[in-house]
Amino acid sequence: MDRIEIKAAFTTDEAGTITGTAWPFGSADRVGDEITPDAFKSATAPLPMLASHDPADVVGVWDHVAVDATGLQVKGRLLVDDVARAREVRALIQAKALTGLSIGFATKKAAPRRGGGRIISDLSLMEISVVAIPAHPGARITTAKAATAGKDDMTETNDAPDLSALETKMGQIAETLKGFDALAQRLDKIEAKVNRPAGGDQRKDDDAERKAFAAYLRAGNNAPAEELKTLTVSSDPQGGYLAPAEMSTEFVRDLVEFSPVRSVATIRGTAAPSVIYPTRTGVTAAKWKGEAQAQEASEPGFGQAEVIVREVNTYVDISNQLLADSAGQAEAEVRLALAEDFGQKEGLAFVKGDGVLAPEGFMTNADILNTVNGHATDLKADALIKLLYAIPATYRNRGAWAMNGTTLGVLRTLKDGQGNFLWQPSYQAGQPETILGRPVVEMVDMPDVASGAFPIIYGDWSGYRIVDRLSLSVLVNPYLKATEGLTRIHATRRVGGRVLQPAKFRKLKMAAS
Repeated sequence: MDRIEIKAAFTTDEAGTITGTAWPFGSADRVGDEITPDAFKSATAPLPMLASHDPADVVGVWDHVAVDATGLQVKGRLLVDDVARAREVRALIQAKALTGLSIGFATKKAAPRRGGGRIISDLSLMEISVVAIPAHPGARITTAKAATAGKDDMTETNDAPDLSALETKMGQIAETLKGFDALAQRLDKIEAKVNRPAGGDQRKDDDAERKAFAAYLRAGNNAPAEELKTLTVSSDPQGGYLAPAEMSTEFVRDLVEFSPVRSVATIRGTAAPSVIYPTRTGVTAAKWKGEAQAQEASEPGFGQAEVIVREVNTYVDISNQLLADSAGQAEAEVRLALAEDFGQKEGLAFVKGDGVLAPEGFMTNADILNTVNGHATDLKADALIKLLYAIPATYRNRGAWAMNGTTLGVLRTLKDGQGNFLWQPSYQAGQPETILGRPVVEMVDMPDVASGAFPIIYGDWSGYRIVDRLSLSVLVNPYLKATEGLTRIHATRRVGGRVLQPAKFRKLKMAAS
């Protein structure tokens, strides 16, 4: 290492001057980083002179920055006449407590270096500091010239420190600095690791493939045999090495459509396996009578309608490796897939459920009446008008149409006798589109237009009751299949559905008569 030269002769008009090599070329620093001469092509003076890279501790300025064959050569001034801290730094340099130079920069371009570290080929030089322990052993102060405002002899200047007291103080500082050597080395290693490509987020528990790949990038074929063996995760006839695959955090998923029956039906919760609704099936039989005629007894009819809670369930086995590699995303996607699947199955059951294992669908209820279209395949505008007005006015005025998108597309082309479209768009935000003045709910599970089918239903949807016993329950069991490297995720949903008042609905039947 270069020796620090301290010149004791000063003139009254000189400023404190430091010259040295801020970064030598041709060798790496303590953590393996090497900087090429071209990296400093954009470095220009002036640059701030800091003490130990502290932005709040500016002690001077570097007036000259140049690159030669040996390294980055710098020349600067300690502002000893204006900054008290600069005079302290000068004293530390004279006592050989501060012996090195260290550059502060932002890396623009770097590549892995064989044996560890980086080769930095482009950077932005921010500052150069006077430090006790430089990152590069060769970055040293070569000359330190201190200026005073007095005479040539340091002991005669007005601002020169007392030498005996200074020596005592410097001895104390040197003892203190010894304790920072190990800390400085650790910080240098941490900084170098963070600045390496993909090094800042590596952890001890990284998978073997990533560690092996990093070793191969640094040492090539000279990497340890066990690392190269780990890299060979598939056969390569040319003897090459396969880079580890990257697990993306983005999941690609298909659209899942379901019928939004819940948006219009009546919903309630229960803690029982079923809900029984008392129903009135008839009215009293009152009769007109003359003055002396006796009254006759009558009574309304009563019954019960039971909504039984049904259960839909499944389970999913997912590999522990996928759970770990996806950082929790895989489990979240399984939960989302279960919610979409159960929503789809539930919507289908509310439309077409058989009422045996699944809830009863409104399209399978035998008590709902229908209106004949008048043609087996072509929708007729007159049939829709007849259907609408076949429902009692009280229910009609609270009702809504339900059909799938294909049928809705056909209906948008139909006109009444005056040439007006039956379908009308919504002209106000939050308001639905309408057919014959009544809103439309698009349900993907409704049948298409076909001979003998029922593609359209109109009704007051308060007549269909949904009973929730249990919201979607997801249970994660990591133990059952642990020996196979799998985690089992169970999902259960308990819900019931039934038409309570068939008179509130009416279907359109595709038939000639």
